[in-house]
Amino acid sequence: MKPQPAVRGLRRRALAAAGVALAGFGAAAAGWAQQPGPAGGSVYTCVDRQGRRLTADRPIPECSDREQRVLDQTGAERRRVGPTLTENERAEAEAQRQREAAERARVAEERRRERVLAARYPTRSAHDAERAAVLAQVDDVTAVAQKRVDELLRDRKQLQAELASYGSEPAKAPMALRRQLAEQDEALATQKRFVTSQEAEKRRLNQRFDAELAVLQPIWAAKPQAASASAETAAPLPRH
Repeated sequence: MKPQPAVRGLRRRALAAAGVALAGFGAAAAGWAQQPGPAGGSVYTCVDRQGRRLTADRPIPECSDREQRVLDQTGAERRRVGPTLTENERAEAEAQRQREAAERARVAEERRRERVLAARYPTRSAHDAERAAVLAQVDDVTAVAQKRVDELLRDRKQLQAELASYGSEPAKAPMALRRQLAEQDEALATQKRFVTSQEAEKRRLNQRFDAELAVLQPIWAAKPQAASASAETAAPLPRH
């Protein structure tokens, strides 16, 4: 007995619905297969302080104080993640970075100063000549000040002789004479302070030139060697 047309229609509709469901499931399964694993397929692994090997799809808190390996889905190492620093450790690391940067800046400044000195004083004689010229200027200024001190002492001696004429009662001396003596004493003290400051300036300059000399001597010593090496490099090969 053949199935009735209505029954055959129901069967066709049921088969069509089942086909659509299977197609949807297949597409969803394909989509799931194409989706990356956790953290883009990365796997974190480490050995904690108890010696346990741990694995996770994200950084492992138990290994925050040590290095963690990051593996791909095949088990190959992609990179390594350093330990997570505490706030104090980060502050110390930043302070260390600043110290290192300051040291690099100091070294760079020293190299710059060395280049400037070497360009200014290419030889020992040039440096000695500069020292002699600068110190001679200080000596000239000091000599002028010392000459003024001698003049003031001479004038003061005359004023003292005039004051001595009043014997044991210098208060009876004219006010003008006493004012001149006070002015002479003040001028004399000023000139002596200036002479002392020039002597200190001369010592400072000598210290500066001595410090420069300590920097320049190795540079001057290296020049003949560099020149000799350049000459050997530039020398033509002997002909056979």
